[in-house]
Amino acid sequence: MVTIDGSHGEGGGQILRSALTLAALTGTPLHVERIRAGREQPGLRPQHLTAVRAAAALCAAGLQGAAIGSTALTFVPQRPVQAGEYTFDVTEAAGGGSAGAVTLILQTVLLPLALAAGPSRVTLRGGTDVPWSPPSFYVERVYLPTLARLGVTARMTVRRWGFYPRGGGELTVEIEGGARLHGADLGERGALVEVEVIAYVAQLPSHIPQRMGDRARSLLQALAVPVRVEPRHVPAASPGAALFLLARYEKALAGFAALGRQGLPSEAVAEAAGRDLLAHHATGAAVDPHLADQLVLPFVLADGPARATTSQVTRHLLTNTWTAGHFPLPAAHTEGSEGQPGWLSVPGPSVPGA
Repeated sequence: MVTIDGSHGEGGGQILRSALTLAALTGTPLHVERIRAGREQPGLRPQHLTAVRAAAALCAAGLQGAAIGSTALTFVPQRPVQAGEYTFDVTEAAGGGSAGAVTLILQTVLLPLALAAGPSRVTLRGGTDVPWSPPSFYVERVYLPTLARLGVTARMTVRRWGFYPRGGGELTVEIEGGARLHGADLGERGALVEVEVIAYVAQLPSHIPQRMGDRARSLLQALAVPVRVEPRHVPAASPGAALFLLARYEKALAGFAALGRQGLPSEAVAEAAGRDLLAHHATGAAVDPHLADQLVLPFVLADGPARATTSQVTRHLLTNTWTAGHFPLPAAHTEGSEGQPGWLSVPGPSVPGA
């Protein structure tokens, strides 16, 4: 049994989610202790418990400690991951409305289902665009297209957006299955081609997305490439506002987002995302900081060498690399100091499930 200290490094839910993914894929019994020990509310919260239940459903895992507030969990897969149709709802774990991030639950089950024999369809209900998690447009426009370069075929549809604090969003992901992950060289990005700006709101006046989009366009003029702005009104259970920026390079994609909140000017939302894009662009790296830590698992599961440059080596990246190192898979390596540009690389090869 693999035992992992859930308080290591970044010390958040990512350790648990990554460990669940790799345990399900490799059939390795797993024990995670001190889960989120340093957080204000330690242990499993609704979105983490939903991820546990989701991973368990894929491989009929036996569970101990699967309860809200639990700081230790034992997860024992009983069969290989099975493709199929699944529905996971954060509100069931929360006992009511919750904005728990469904995109993080998706990340827990996507690779196991992509590598399983046969197609799958996953419906997720909860928060689609909430703090401390990749927003829905990021998953659709950056994460999934990058995984496609590694051999994963999946398509996401957002049926209803879910903002903090009510959630109530719903998205569906169709996964082809039978994938064979292969290595990739994401070391170079090429020239910047264009920037797409999606300014989206629910149940708010039309001037808000327009102001966010206008400020983003003004801020990004210095890049000297086309900046396409799309204001959107989206269906949601409660009011919300967000901005997503997609930097489209010749050989890479990078995404940056900011969420609105009461009392925060629309222009400030655009400036937060814009500053992040400009900082990334200045480094010359191919992969944005959020994508880098999300590439650790597909890289260690690939059948050949993989590498990527990132504009910032984050604690999330270092922690995810450390977590993956507990499993019988090729080791992922990082080069560069925390907070600075660097590399992620995996020598390969690997055979998932061996």
